[in-house]
Amino acid sequence: MVPHIPFKQIYLPDRRWPNNTITKAPIWCSVDLRDGNQALIDPMNLAEKLEFFHALVDMGFKEIEIGFPSASETEYEICRELIEKNHIPDDVTIQVLVQAREHLIRKTFEAIQGAKNVIVHFYNSTSTLQRKVVFKTDMDGVIDIAVEGARLIKKLTDEYTGDANIRFEYSPESFSGTEPENAVRICDRVMEELGSTKENPVILNLPNTVEMCTPNTYADQIEYFIRHLKNREAAIISVHPHNDRGCGVAAGELALLAGAERVEGTLFGNGERTGNMDIVTMGLNMFTQGVDPQLDFSNLPHLRDIYERCTNMKIDPRQPYIGELVFTAFSGSHQDAINKGSAESMNRSSASTPSPARAAPPLS
Repeated sequence: MVPHIPFKQIYLPDRRWPNNTITKAPIWCSVDLRDGNQALIDPMNLAEKLEFFHALVDMGFKEIEIGFPSASETEYEICRELIEKNHIPDDVTIQVLVQAREHLIRKTFEAIQGAKNVIVHFYNSTSTLQRKVVFKTDMDGVIDIAVEGARLIKKLTDEYTGDANIRFEYSPESFSGTEPENAVRICDRVMEELGSTKENPVILNLPNTVEMCTPNTYADQIEYFIRHLKNREAAIISVHPHNDRGCGVAAGELALLAGAERVEGTLFGNGERTGNMDIVTMGLNMFTQGVDPQLDFSNLPHLRDIYERCTNMKIDPRQPYIGELVFTAFSGSHQDAINKGSAESMNRSSASTPSPARAAPPLS
């Protein structure tokens, strides 16, 4: 095999993120119903999507990406079903995804009519490879696409006849393969066009669309971006890690150390190719370090049942926290320690007053 050319590192000698600690939960956004759903051989039907949506609401998600309503009639109708049949609680914001293309943006605004809280998430690809091979344009051409999309979205929002709270999210898709200075340039221009303010910030989502490098380099990319953004206070920094190198959770955690405030991911890491960042693993990792993830993981077997039934996928027996063999060892001394630890944990639980707070599952 001929080795690949190494990923170019970012010169950031005074990086600050290694000295930081995660002390609070991020804003979580589930993308199970879109990014996870598109990865299925047999996508979820309406009943399955509704069941999954309500499970996510019950877990405590306040932002849920429900689909790509301009992509197909099925996606459009699911969006309308959620809105027209009042499935969406008043404190939950639905997120809809759309490419920065005029006819798709207009279709998306049709789909969200009547919703109370909506994030319109638009994107276009910005990587060096996409510019060269797919769009055959330079960075200025890619910026023009994003600016035109932002301009139309702002116009349609100003003309919107309903009383919805519409917020904006922009992704320079393939951020991980984009020169950091160009990622900053395009997001600065989008923010200017949208009129982002501290009181009404835009969500800037920085996807690890293809995981090309070690998690520390992704953290460097995030810190560089935050440092160089013109109007940092008018933006919520979001990340969307994929798992091509098997480091999705690590990339998400280090991105939080680097200053990200919001994380998009899926339950149990479902998603195209090798999957998205696993919110269950990342959230329970926080729990083990004394940080409340602000999501309810108290009944993981129930969530596993919903997940496997709706997606027709199976969770690996060694999946962290939930796999069937997580608390099983085939070495006698190790299994003896696990059994005694489980018994001790159960004794302590029965001797103390149960906490109503969110908790990890017992070791059983």
